[in-house]
Amino acid sequence: MNRHYYISDNLDELESVENELEARGISTEQIHVLSERDAEVQQHHVHDVPSFLKRDVVNSGQLGVAVGVLLAAIVLIGAYLTGLTQTAAGWLPFIFLAVVLVGFATWEGSLVGLQRPHNAFRQFEGSLREGKHVLFVDVKPTQEALLDQVTSLHHLELAGTGSAAPDWAVAIERKWNQFRRMM
Repeated sequence: MNRHYYISDNLDELESVENELEARGISTEQIHVLSERDAEVQQHHVHDVPSFLKRDVVNSGQLGVAVGVLLAAIVLIGAYLTGLTQTAAGWLPFIFLAVVLVGFATWEGSLVGLQRPHNAFRQFEGSLREGKHVLFVDVKPTQEALLDQVTSLHHLELAGTGSAAPDWAVAIERKWNQFRRMM
């Protein structure tokens, strides 16, 4: 799948684009609107980006896990090489310390990520501060022409392309939304 980014300052236009795309077979889960004006986005009934996903929590958390695993390996190898595991306590305190280090580094990495915008959205910070909105659509290669047809009928500024969410992630979101509608 490919992700296409468009910038607009008109939420009515973006709502119209989303409705047309959905009417032509692109699912709601493939369409998102990124904005700093969340209340306005909700009023227009477009599929917005959840606040959690606007931040870089996941990527920074993964980096934290990597750092934690590295620290844990250093502790365990250091304990083994120094012979400290031959004492009465054995491996238990070092294994516990390794687990704590992985958990702490993951937590700390995620906290750092809360402070930064998601890396895929950093390029749009200026436009978002100006009050504009970013529409991004994840499409399969077979849907590219359909997207071009719909967007050519509207006043949207093409802002680039990027890698999209994997098919399985879109499918999970679709199933989750179906489940929520049933409740």
